[in-house]
Amino acid sequence: LLLGTKPEPWRDADTLLTLDAMFLDLNGDGRNQRELDIARMRATLPMALVTFLLSPAGRWEAPLQGPPSPPPMIPPESVYNLRAKQNVDTRAVAMHMPEFPGSNNFAVAGRLTGGASIVANDMHLGLRVPNIWFRMRLRYRNAQGDMVDLNGLTLPGTPALIAGSNGHIAWGFTNSYGDWMDWVRVDIDPARPDRYRVPGGWAPLQKHLETIAVKGGKPHTLVVKDTRWGPIMATAPDGTPLALAWIAQSPRTHNFNIVKLEHVHTVSQALSLAPTIGMPPQNFVVGDTQGHIGWTVTGNALPLRTGYDPTLPADWSRPGTGWIGWATPAQFPRIENPASGRLWTANNRTTSGAWLKLLGNGGYDLGARAQQIRDDLRAREHFTPKDMLAIQLDDQAVFLTRWQQLLQTTLKAHPAPELAELQKLTAHWHDHAATDSVDYRLVRAFRQQVVHDVLAPFAARVKQRFKHFDWPRKSEAAVWTLLQQRPRWLLASRYSDWNDLLLHAAHQVVDKLGKQPGGLAARTWGERNTADIHHPLAGALPWPFNDWLSMPADPLPGDNNMPRVQTPSFGASERFGIIPGDAAHSYLEMPGGQSDNPLSPYFGAGHEAWVHGKASPLLPGPAQHTLHLRPGP
Repeated sequence: LLLGTKPEPWRDADTLLTLDAMFLDLNGDGRNQRELDIARMRATLPMALVTFLLSPAGRWEAPLQGPPSPPPMIPPESVYNLRAKQNVDTRAVAMHMPEFPGSNNFAVAGRLTGGASIVANDMHLGLRVPNIWFRMRLRYRNAQGDMVDLNGLTLPGTPALIAGSNGHIAWGFTNSYGDWMDWVRVDIDPARPDRYRVPGGWAPLQKHLETIAVKGGKPHTLVVKDTRWGPIMATAPDGTPLALAWIAQSPRTHNFNIVKLEHVHTVSQALSLAPTIGMPPQNFVVGDTQGHIGWTVTGNALPLRTGYDPTLPADWSRPGTGWIGWATPAQFPRIENPASGRLWTANNRTTSGAWLKLLGNGGYDLGARAQQIRDDLRAREHFTPKDMLAIQLDDQAVFLTRWQQLLQTTLKAHPAPELAELQKLTAHWHDHAATDSVDYRLVRAFRQQVVHDVLAPFAARVKQRFKHFDWPRKSEAAVWTLLQQRPRWLLASRYSDWNDLLLHAAHQVVDKLGKQPGGLAARTWGERNTADIHHPLAGALPWPFNDWLSMPADPLPGDNNMPRVQTPSFGASERFGIIPGDAAHSYLEMPGGQSDNPLSPYFGAGHEAWVHGKASPLLPGPAQHTLHLRPGP
């Protein structure tokens, strides 16, 4: 009714397109924007400076294997002197650094529970009505006549239990953020623009048309130029066409071997199956009834690279350069029964050495969230599902604590009447992203402003050449190192010294937040972090009818860089803690409900429990309705 369109019957191909949709969601929409922006930075700024600005933050890393990254090294004044450069207007530079779809998963071994292992998972995605997942219990007899009892989450459009338990094992996922895309420089023949250079000669450019139907308008047609490596989708900083090599373009990435997890009985069997599953590569954490736990990466298309730097566009027409095949299951990283009895992943760098070379770096999370989960796990010697939920709901502001200390030190050393209220409101650090917390919101805003002010001069110079440039990753390590060592040559000339920059940031917080009704004292985190969770069709209805298709605008605790990830429309799309073989003492909660009908008693069912972090049972209650599905003609 609202769209003025008639639904079409589901096709087999639509199931594969659902898998494609997950590739797009989890692989940055298939745009590889991060690597393109890194290339733009390197084309504008010295290599040593770019390396420093994009350095990983070893202070916050928590890999499962290998050491944290070393501290970043500030390039000397001879490499780059920002104060000697002509001033560039930085006011219009937006430092987005968006949060990407991620997740937490962690597990504890049976020796820490007194029985079976426990697996916890909360997948972070966009929140909507109804929820992306559909909870399910499915019982059937297999070919041997044994009962299979599945509990967990399905993805509408696919025939598989995505995450949950079969009674013998329990499993969950987080996005791996390995490097699954590369830019390939396409050398067009000047005499024959319909062909391009390949190893040993030239190959013809293939063209095909993509037609996009427009309701009520003319169809839009795109001309796509294809190469053997992928479609041409961008240009390098020097203007060379770039083809996108992406694992999702390989037919091998599309299978439903995930269904085979329904019949696996042990962690070892599950870890061996994972490298054969066709899906976006994910961190796979699994536990079994015997108390074993393990981690590996799913996805049967991890490319083997040779002859080039995968972070930059490369010329694959040179013999021996490019993707030379796919990793075998034996090459996949694998950890089984770690000595600590604990495993954790949170979109962070998980490995080092040969394993890291295989996985690459597709934009790992900073690591603070993973580190906090690791430390929460280490703080306990015995676990129940209740303890796992407590970790998922941990909103302690560990990451921002040093920023609160920096703000207080700065304001005390340079007192100013207009900053006195800011100093007073942030002096007592409550240390949580709680809905009623004013200090958390103010310190968070201070950090954001400082990061912008430090990086904006560099971003503005890249943006002068490339207007679509955006900062490619978090730069916490570089910014904090600059604030500690304070090299004058990397400070924008508009500031007299680094304290001047910090005080400017503090003034910006007061100007932006203090002039709103109630002043700074009324700026709680809950006011900023209020649920904005809607049905896709809510926008087609006028106010107030669109509220019928929305969840309540609840203030929400939690934030990025802590286990309880939460923004108004992004966060934990589910939370579960499952003891394989003991579904009765396991839990599963979800936002948004499962029904899309606001007149249904199940519309938004379970949402309130999710808001307040109350564990809902994994198992369904007594049947209230029965739907008989019969094969069609």
